[in-house]
Amino acid sequence: MGSVTGTFDLLAVDYDKWFDSPEGRVLFEIEAEAVRLLMKDLEGPFLEIGVGTGRFAKELGIEFGIDPSPKLLGMALKRGIKVRKARGGNPPFKDACFGAVFILFTLCFVKDPERVLSEAKRVLKPSGGLIIGIINGESLWGQLYMKKKTEGHPIYKHARFYNVDEAVNMAQNTGLSIEAYSSTLCQPPAEMPYKEAAHKKFIEGAGFVCIKARKHN
Repeated sequence: MGSVTGTFDLLAVDYDKWFDSPEGRVLFEIEAEAVRLLMKDLEGPFLEIGVGTGRFAKELGIEFGIDPSPKLLGMALKRGIKVRKARGGNPPFKDACFGAVFILFTLCFVKDPERVLSEAKRVLKPSGGLIIGIINGESLWGQLYMKKKTEGHPIYKHARFYNVDEAVNMAQNTGLSIEAYSSTLCQPPAEMPYKEAAHKKFIEGAGFVCIKARKHN
């Protein structure tokens, strides 16, 4: 068991409960809306790589999910997600079987992000879409989480926070073409964030950015 997986197994209950806190509820709604802005022309079935406890999958109508953490998968299963225990670098699915793949907050925790993106492309149908959601490493939110990482936060100490250009370059290196962006969390970090709109464009300095890429072969 990898250290990241072990950490999420150990902290699964507390991690999931955070989404029910006042701060967690606001951030969840803001981020889910940013993903939803890029979903309008995507066709199913949908897969989330790094499905976690299934909160985003349930909210966004994503039917399938993989994750290496048994504890997180158990929670996702209870939320109605069809789950498989697997890592993003080796999803147990045939070629070209999903209309869209979602990688939300997961890229920063994987050892080989380009392999994960390449496997996401493999399981996509021709003209299928990939949505990558990242905490922008160049934003104030990214700086906050990097500070938590250096202070030894049990989850974020395992993370590497990419900026938007880095995520775009990795997707393009796998042969995917970038189609659209959405952004939110333009407010600075605070103890209690406020509800904020999501925008269908890249906003420099936004804390949460989604990148929509397309498979063309």
